Amino acid sequence: MRLTNGERTFGYFNTVLMLGLCAVTLYPFLYVLFASFSNSTELLQHLGPLYRPAGFDLSAYKAVFSNPMIVEGYKNTLLYVLLGTTINLIMTSIGAYVLSRPNLYFKNVMMFFIVVTMVFHGGLIPSFLLVNNLGMMNTMWALLIPGAINTFNMIIMRTSFQGIPVSLEESARMDGAGDWTILFRIMIPLSLPVMAVMVLWYAVGHWNSYFSALLYLRNREAYPLQLILRELLIQNSTDAYSAGSSDDKYAIGETIKYAAIIVSTLPILCLYPFLQKYFVHGVLVGAIKE
Repeated sequence: MRLTNGERTFGYFNTVLMLGLCAVTLYPFLYVLFASFSNSTELLQHLGPLYRPAGFDLSAYKAVFSNPMIVEGYKNTLLYVLLGTTINLIMTSIGAYVLSRPNLYFKNVMMFFIVVTMVFHGGLIPSFLLVNNLGMMNTMWALLIPGAINTFNMIIMRTSFQGIPVSLEESARMDGAGDWTILFRIMIPLSLPVMAVMVLWYAVGHWNSYFSALLYLRNREAYPLQLILRELLIQNSTDAYSAGSSDDKYAIGETIKYAAIIVSTLPILCLYPFLQKYFVHGVLVGAIKE
């Protein structure tokens, strides 16, 4: 089929527009990457855009990984992500399975109260008092249990479960399968695209979370990586990472900030390509049918 001049012009315009959006989106990350590999003194003297490292230097990464707080924060964050995502998937799957059953009593009433939580929230003070009264203060459970289920994610998963033919469940029950068997051996395996999306959303949420740790944790040894990164970027506390004169500390402190950003972002960037192929399909499967 031959394209008209208008269609060809429109295609060129879309291509240029998308390339421009890609450049605008990608360049900030490349700037941080180049700055993290730059010599601290040369970086401070550099003006304007940065298209390559200003004097290749790995001092910032050496300082980051030699600091025990960064390493400990990395370990804590990995633990919170793995354990938290597991809890999220189990709880969300169970809740979605129950709400997807056609013979559930008072299902509409339950859905009403569940959806209301997406609009109205108790607020910071009631949440803090609840965590404190449950004895979870200054423990990792304060970061994992209150957000065990995300209402929006559960609704998407429930819709995905509703799209699975009822005949599969009926056949399984005829063979003696119970609800747990149906959930873990039929529903979840047939909803892998949605489960992949849930893994991505929950894992990214735990990885980027710092506010809950700021509220509930008092022990610095339990701090996640993002809370350590917050101290570097907002509170400008890089003295523990560098030595020398005040000018040298400021210079290396700037590159340390960039290196810490790359270190904290890289795992999610590595995870996303493996789940990206499920992303659009999973969201559509969970959102088309109601």
